[in-house]
Amino acid sequence: MLAYIVRRLILIIPTLFGIMVINFVVIQAAPGGPVEQLIGQLEGISVEATARITGADQGETAADAGTVAAGGGDGVTSKYRGAQGLHPDFIAQLEREFGFDKPIHVRFVQMMGRYIRFDFGESYFRDRSVVQLVLDKMPVSISLGLWTTLLVYLISIPMGIAKAVRDGSRFDIWTSAAIVVGNAIPGFLFAILLIVLFAGGRYFDLFPLRGLVSPNWSELSLVGKVLDYFWHLALPILSMVIGGFAGLTLLTKNSFLDEINKQYVLTARAKGLEERRVLYGHVFRNAMLVVIAGFPGAFIGVLFTGSLLTEIIFSLDGLGLLGFDSALNRDYPVMFATLYFFTLLGLVLQLIGDLTYTVVDPRIDFESREV
Repeated sequence: MLAYIVRRLILIIPTLFGIMVINFVVIQAAPGGPVEQLIGQLEGISVEATARITGADQGETAADAGTVAAGGGDGVTSKYRGAQGLHPDFIAQLEREFGFDKPIHVRFVQMMGRYIRFDFGESYFRDRSVVQLVLDKMPVSISLGLWTTLLVYLISIPMGIAKAVRDGSRFDIWTSAAIVVGNAIPGFLFAILLIVLFAGGRYFDLFPLRGLVSPNWSELSLVGKVLDYFWHLALPILSMVIGGFAGLTLLTKNSFLDEINKQYVLTARAKGLEERRVLYGHVFRNAMLVVIAGFPGAFIGVLFTGSLLTEIIFSLDGLGLLGFDSALNRDYPVMFATLYFFTLLGLVLQLIGDLTYTVVDPRIDFESREV
């Protein structure tokens, strides 16, 4: 087992490197980088300043105003959109500040060298370190990801087992209808419906609409803090659970049905074993292997991206919203640092998920197979 773990840990290095290379090249090739973002902001400010000082007509172009702010231009065409009229020295200074005066391969090597030491640098536009930003947003995303994944598994696994045991019954039919509805309607639509019904949208005003805790949370007792925390999370988590339990329930049911129809189950029943012992003593550990395999990916998906729309709808400032804003603003340090960290975390969790196989079924021996 130790040799298998070592091999998997070694394989993480080229996998992580390949993911970072592909994303770095694609994002660098996309238009609208941080230099252009800053030029756009400066020209917007310059238009207002110029209009106040000179009484310029509202039709004055942003390029003309940018020339005023930069101290005049020489008409040199720039490779950046919207930078016509800005002085080349000013553009070169911006490139040096963002590190774009170096070739792309040099920037990548320098970035990976810092990331290996877990030095993620500073955000371009937020004037804070990437680590501080991630730590500030982490409580929201961990709360949504942890409780949603836990509830989805606690609901889906028993329901999937019950549907497999009662295949074709009324219970199976009615729960299948609920699963179809949950699978067909996106979670964010459920979120909007819950707001309309229970968060003051139209009918009842029972739950808060924004934030993870109340403003007076620090003044509450321990019990009051716990209740306030779950009071704020109730609707966001419910909307994500409704949209997420359907697939796992069907996966559990199909996995159990596949195992129930195998010969070893018929043999166990023929020997007179109780149905409960057959189901949970023999079928469970085999059928759960497929379900366990999807846990790391499910948790990372909910933690980092799956809750994006939920965070927006319920005004929860988490990692999903941070990543979305960073992509729009081309905040490369935040984008690449979060990609690096969560890719590494996902690869490690996949290894943990594989090792969990041996807990569910001790007969599995990874040493007997090639990685």
